[in-house]
Amino acid sequence: MICSRGVWDDSVPGISFDENGASNYSKLFDALVKAYPRGESGKTEWDHIIKKVKREGENKNYDCIIGVSGGTDSSYLLYLLKEKYGLRPLAVNLDNGWSSDISVKNIKRVTSKLSIDLETYVIDYEEIKDLLRSYMYACLPWIDIPTDIAIKAILYKIASREKIRYIFRGNDFRSEGTQPESWTSGDGRQLKYIHRKFGKVPLKTYPNQTLTDLFYFGFVKKIKSIYPFYFLDYQKRSAQEFLKKEFDWEYYGGHHHENIFTRFAITYWLPQKFNIDKRKITLSAQVLSGEISRDHALEELKKPLFNAEQIEFEKIYLLKKLDLSVKQFETIWNSPNRSFKDYPSYFTIMKKFTKISGFFLSKLLAYKPMSLFQMEHIKD
Repeated sequence: MICSRGVWDDSVPGISFDENGASNYSKLFDALVKAYPRGESGKTEWDHIIKKVKREGENKNYDCIIGVSGGTDSSYLLYLLKEKYGLRPLAVNLDNGWSSDISVKNIKRVTSKLSIDLETYVIDYEEIKDLLRSYMYACLPWIDIPTDIAIKAILYKIASREKIRYIFRGNDFRSEGTQPESWTSGDGRQLKYIHRKFGKVPLKTYPNQTLTDLFYFGFVKKIKSIYPFYFLDYQKRSAQEFLKKEFDWEYYGGHHHENIFTRFAITYWLPQKFNIDKRKITLSAQVLSGEISRDHALEELKKPLFNAEQIEFEKIYLLKKLDLSVKQFETIWNSPNRSFKDYPSYFTIMKKFTKISGFFLSKLLAYKPMSLFQMEHIKD
């Protein structure tokens, strides 16, 4: 069954449908839109945020931090923060050894033209290689968790070092949707366990993020994550055209495809091993936000996720870069799929103490966290 409003279907964990065929994911989207309205209400909230950031950033080198990947959202957000709203951001990039040439060029072009300082944190490649291999051996759906955790960790650490209280993130639920927990969940506790079980290389430069870290940065340092596109009118396709014109920015082919390993995880690992097509989430959100029609979304889903010849070439490259033999990869591929719930994590603690964890997360995010919305609408 397919949602009558979007293109979520019964392959999506925790999905349910009402008598009209509308899914609980569509109602989650409605709840988020109501909680974070755009238009005048959004502008009022955003103006309040800007004034606060500028006031607290006086006499500092920077008043905010933004993580950059060379993708659409973070590149356009850099432009908005600096040119339209007069902020003084420090751009922070994580180098995990898998960035595409296009993404690296995009970051340099945008930060250079805007005269924005860029700090790149480089993880020792032997460490990140060991972690990514470990997640593959663990047979989890989202094998790029180490990158996600590292990005969050360095943003908080650099913000703390620079005495900056605000981290701006380019996430946008209206164009990206909300992923099911079982598809993408992971945390610092689980990473430690998986690395001990499957890894071999000591982690010296890898910036993990534990609950203690989150408590310290959120409550002691009072650092908060802000999502501007929750409040501002934003169309990804229009932003891409603007970036191409103003910065000679290049498109990289798909959501999160600016990173080679991430692209492999989305276009091959998830759909082929786990029958997970994340486009159903992204396209549904774009339908409900009015960016595309439902018919267009359904047609997009008929298209293959990857070019067979290209993905085989990328797989050979990936295995070589990870020091995995074809036989080792086949062993991994044929091993039983696992869930993030199969390994120790903070998840059970957060679930058990929902109200406390919600309060805790709200101190980090400055407003109601996405996870609480999910708990209210999705029984995953």
